[in-house]
Amino acid sequence: MIIPRDKYLQELKSVMHNGMIKIITGVRRCGKSYLLFELFKQSLLENGVNEEHIIQVDLEDRRSKHLREPDILLDYIDGHITDNDMYYILLDEIQLVPEFEDVLNSYLKIKNADVYVTGSNSRMLSSDVKTEFRGRGYEIRVHPLSFSEFLKAGQYTNELSALQDYMIYGGMPQVVSFSNKKEKENYLKSLFQGTYIRDIKERYNIRNDDDLSELIDIIASNIGCLTNPTNLENTFKSVKGHSISDTTIQSYLGMLQDAFMLEKAIRYDIKGKHYINTPSKYYFEDVGLRNARLNYRQIDGGHLMENIIYNELRIRGYSVDIGQVEVRITNDDGRKMRKLLEVDFICNSGDKRVYIQSALDMPTQEKLDQETNSLRHIKDGFPKIVIVGGLTPSHVNADGISIINVIDFLKDTEGNLL
Repeated sequence: MIIPRDKYLQELKSVMHNGMIKIITGVRRCGKSYLLFELFKQSLLENGVNEEHIIQVDLEDRRSKHLREPDILLDYIDGHITDNDMYYILLDEIQLVPEFEDVLNSYLKIKNADVYVTGSNSRMLSSDVKTEFRGRGYEIRVHPLSFSEFLKAGQYTNELSALQDYMIYGGMPQVVSFSNKKEKENYLKSLFQGTYIRDIKERYNIRNDDDLSELIDIIASNIGCLTNPTNLENTFKSVKGHSISDTTIQSYLGMLQDAFMLEKAIRYDIKGKHYINTPSKYYFEDVGLRNARLNYRQIDGGHLMENIIYNELRIRGYSVDIGQVEVRITNDDGRKMRKLLEVDFICNSGDKRVYIQSALDMPTQEKLDQETNSLRHIKDGFPKIVIVGGLTPSHVNADGISIINVIDFLKDTEGNLL
């Protein structure tokens, strides 16, 4: 099955020959290798590149194990560069090579070498590695399939049923190739435990992963909920019956983020114009993986839709915070009180900003007022949107707030509705 990844392919093509190392990152099995070795390579061939000038190494392949030694990999690549024409060096899972920074930097000054690598953890994006690349590393972050990609790959005729499948099984590319639910469930469960957890245990030398597993379950059960390491520490004590330090919890959360399994959204005070570091929210890179982790026991449409909207915003290049806006209300005794209202997402891209609320449904005026309350108290001129599920048609209400159906939003890949 051919799954077009046009957004990423166009980005790769736009940075060809820019003198930088192109670093394709993302969670394991999200389609990085397919993008590089299939789609991008095919594009090179179609544009007249000689196949002998494409140097391709899959470092995850056991047959390439010897090439994980940095000097041997250098010799192998050098041995294939035999003339002055442009060579395209495609390296998959570069983090398996010790001192890979030195290997990649060795080609920065070679004018007829254009380097593309993939990696599945964010170690290569740390400040230390960026310093090693001397500002000549360009990251292309690949995500699991967006809903619009999923819709095309699955050949769905009913968009609502497609969204329901997407909310349960997510957008890992392999999932769309399976014909029945049991195959999808088994694949996602084995992927989570057999690949992601194993990778983290090996990378960080974790011998007893019980606490890590418990933490993942707690986060998975509380997507879209404000939390912090201290709260999680207390949860372990009250629910799990044992202690784990907030420092250890913070370390585990960092590991999960480095593996691109989770993303953290920080709170921002809209009126005060400053960040509030704690508490924060955590979202899964793929809701199918989250559901598989919980054995499909907690299919909460509201929280899953919120997670999907967050992921879509990140795919579109927005930085995404969660917001709060302070209002003054009068209580029953006539006294003025301070109240904090939550804004699900503050989305920024350059000089563009959008405020977004996620609502699974708004069947009554009371629910509509509740969902738009925080947006009505933001007095700047940036767009304010409620994304709603079900069959609610997209429209603009009397307060000037856009009500956008979630399917319309997810299909709007050009961003015309934001």
